[in-house]
Amino acid sequence: MTDGPAAGRRTGTLFVVATPIGNLEDITLRALRILGEAGAVACEDTRQTLKLMNRHGLRKRLISYFHPHEGRRLPEIIGLLKAGIDVALVSDAGTPGLADPGFPLIREALKEGVPVVPVPGPSAAACALSASGLPTHRFMFLGFPPPKKPGVRKLLRGLRDVKATLVFYLPTRRIAEFLAAVLEELGDRRMVIARELTKVHEEFIRGRAGELLGKLEERALKGEATVLVEGE
Repeated sequence: MTDGPAAGRRTGTLFVVATPIGNLEDITLRALRILGEAGAVACEDTRQTLKLMNRHGLRKRLISYFHPHEGRRLPEIIGLLKAGIDVALVSDAGTPGLADPGFPLIREALKEGVPVVPVPGPSAAACALSASGLPTHRFMFLGFPPPKKPGVRKLLRGLRDVKATLVFYLPTRRIAEFLAAVLEELGDRRMVIARELTKVHEEFIRGRAGELLGKLEERALKGEATVLVEGE
């Protein structure tokens, strides 16, 4: 490969490859080349990654690397890299290392002196933010909020004075509860719920927290969504 930082290296390179968040056409030519040339692909769900590989006629060794058992695969993947084999790291969707198991592998590779090279592309957070209609000059990505109500409220309380658009990932079953917490801790701020991004049923639900809470009482959403909250 030609993307590594130095020719004639003794170790392989860990390529952090962004993949589609929905529409399988949203992948770069460089990402396809890296996936085709790498010795192995580390992925959260081999079934999900196999769909993408099959779509583009790629055949590679897939290594299952998922939370909370990512630690079990670290020695194997690092061993491949230290043996001079390039590995492509992908998530189920979007850019690896953002609210997924990619970080421990990236950190360990750097500790071992393995080159880590990003291959940029889709990100649900960036996609949602770009079309949200909320300010984009300053934003804070917060990933998945704590699983329990007290933790969510404590987190939001600490964000009251942040002058940036707040970006969260949430399973849709938790959105109503989250909206109620925003109302209580941050007030009736403008919000956007972005779901099914890049897919056939892509939808942006915009409004203030109280308004959106009322809308969701009449609907049953599925899957995960990107939720944005207007900053102070």
